[in-house]
Amino acid sequence: MKLKPLSDRVVIKMIEAEETTASGIILTASAQEKPQVAEIIEVGPGGVVDGKEIKMEVQKGQKVITSKYTGTEVKLDGETYIIVRQGDILAIVE
Repeated sequence: MKLKPLSDRVVIKMIEAEETTASGIILTASAQEKPQVAEIIEVGPGGVVDGKEIKMEVQKGQKVITSKYTGTEVKLDGETYIIVRQGDILAIVE
């Protein structure tokens, strides 16, 4: 099964960032204060939303930063995805 977002929505998957401290202790994403980095899985077509023309600025495969409590969580085929509006994406990671 595949998710195809509508309008200005984007399907993202959070990236679990592990980081090692100087002493060799591995910190999981939940133990550190890091930005919410995600990978874009699918992008909607854009179009007219609330009377305004929305052009999609993001592309499939890009890494982005989102707000911590944004979007709608969806579980599909054992994977967890989040559907957000393009406006909820704060930045593209290059």
